[in-house]
Amino acid sequence: MAKITLRGNPVNTSGNLPAVGSKAPDFSLVKGDLSNLTLSELKGKKLLLSISPSLDTGICATSVRKFNVSAAGKENVVVLAITKDLPFASSRFCTTEGITNVVTLSGFRDTAFGKAYGIEIVDGGFAGLYARCLVVVDENGIVKYTQLVPEIAQEADYEPALALL
Repeated sequence: MAKITLRGNPVNTSGNLPAVGSKAPDFSLVKGDLSNLTLSELKGKKLLLSISPSLDTGICATSVRKFNVSAAGKENVVVLAITKDLPFASSRFCTTEGITNVVTLSGFRDTAFGKAYGIEIVDGGFAGLYARCLVVVDENGIVKYTQLVPEIAQEADYEPALALL
């Protein structure tokens, strides 16, 4: 269980992020068209998992905008913005913001992803949502980088993750 804060108030997550060098846990998350996407379907691609509580918060929206620009044109790279938002809301956000280089995914159907990645918030006002974090997975499904942002209301440090792509 990791300890983070939300505006200075302590909250806990369901576990810890996968270890660097380990195989990334598979997942099945919901795309904007309500179909599922699994990690195994993305084998052979470099992945940046930008995980956050909701695209309806300023910092989460800022990170998706940043990755939409920063990852654009990077060969063999897929950026996944993962929240518990309903796919309809994520699609609306992307359309409104002109986000075309990020795939939004939702964990609203089950809790397996949050538990497997250790990032489900288990207490406080955001209980049930995901903590803010970044995970880079290489073409072979190996975790190359993780960052759990210690204060949910702060942005991640984008540069180390982007450098690995």
